[in-house]
Amino acid sequence: MKEKIQREGSLEAPTRHPLDWQSTDFYNEESLNKELERVYDICHGCRRCVNLCQSFPTLFDLVDESSTMEVDGVDRGDYHKVVDQCYLCDLCYMTKCPYVPPHEWNIDFPHLMLRAKAVNFKKNGATMRDKVLTSTDAVGKMSTIPVVNTVVNYMNNNSGFRKLLKSQLGVHEEAVVPTYYSPTMRQRLKQEKVASNDEVKVALFTTCYGNYNKPQLGEDLVTVLKHNNIAVEIVPSECCCGMPKMELGDLETVKKHKEYNIPILAELANKGYYLTALVPSCVLMFKQELPGMFPDDSDVAKVKAAFVDPFELLAMRHKEGKLNTEFKQPLGDISYQVACHLRVQNIGLKARDVLQLVPDTKVIAQERCSGHDGTYAVKEESHHHAVKIGRPVARKVDHQKADHFVSDCPMAASHIAHLAETVKEASHPITLLKQAYGL
Repeated sequence: MKEKIQREGSLEAPTRHPLDWQSTDFYNEESLNKELERVYDICHGCRRCVNLCQSFPTLFDLVDESSTMEVDGVDRGDYHKVVDQCYLCDLCYMTKCPYVPPHEWNIDFPHLMLRAKAVNFKKNGATMRDKVLTSTDAVGKMSTIPVVNTVVNYMNNNSGFRKLLKSQLGVHEEAVVPTYYSPTMRQRLKQEKVASNDEVKVALFTTCYGNYNKPQLGEDLVTVLKHNNIAVEIVPSECCCGMPKMELGDLETVKKHKEYNIPILAELANKGYYLTALVPSCVLMFKQELPGMFPDDSDVAKVKAAFVDPFELLAMRHKEGKLNTEFKQPLGDISYQVACHLRVQNIGLKARDVLQLVPDTKVIAQERCSGHDGTYAVKEESHHHAVKIGRPVARKVDHQKADHFVSDCPMAASHIAHLAETVKEASHPITLLKQAYGL
């Protein structure tokens, strides 16, 4: 009998199966452990992903230090040590793994980690720290109350308070924490209305981080879009996209957020609006993660089809010959960290392409993870890993000595700027484009 020969992987585009999170077996711990063992064994034999994040070195150390030096020698109680290091960047699935479907081994490491997080959350819940860090809407609303706002921002920059946060909540004292702004992005943009004769209509999903921590970005985006005859208004009402709770494994809360947001967004899509957001993770949530969790929901599909990255839209307009290219100011050299959750959207580097239309402008892209993830870089137990992952990006930024440093992800930008020696302040590509227009 001839031995079956396994075919080479990564010869086709990956096919992502829906996340079967509402089935009984999804939460079966024994079934989960069997699948973890199967996948860990394949990863141990491959080791191609060792340089991506801390999950893989953690796994390989567990194997190499076991009595058998194989996965069967690893205590199942240690399996979750690997899961804890995964922040669902999706890069192993999209860029490295040779065994993703349609390969018969059917490896989807990020979604397996998500399943393990969900099982753990269902069984053990979450710490107070993790509940607070992932309740971005609640924290943002409280922190932007005018009277509270000044106190919160002062305390976040007070060394004594940061030490207290570390001891009581496990928030690393050297981690970058965001500034909260009042008025918020939604308050600043609430008067924006779409004119009835505009050819292209865009509805802006402000996101928790954009709304509470980077409201100026929304104003910059509106200015740039209007300069290109693109009408824009904010989504009438919204809550968190659900990404922070998904990374925690709290899929029921993700469902609640989806049930609030999707009807509103689907109605806008039905009216011919493009939908956009300035944080790649939030765009990814609507373009990939929610469609994977709710594959039979027609409104989720409508929202997926209507959602675009801001620079994806601008690149589309340029392809149609309708982008305003009358730039007033050159930008010089731009060091550009490409956010992981933008890379895995598979749309290319549209921010780079648009910015390079500006005369005397050169964009040097780094397609390497910042290590931030939103909460990973803030937690006491993982901050040093986030620094280790982000340090090579910061070193390259320092070496480039560009005129500007930008990232699509405001959180990643702040993290890298904090690690770099030559960056005083990080920016966003949309802010640089506004500057190039002289607006």
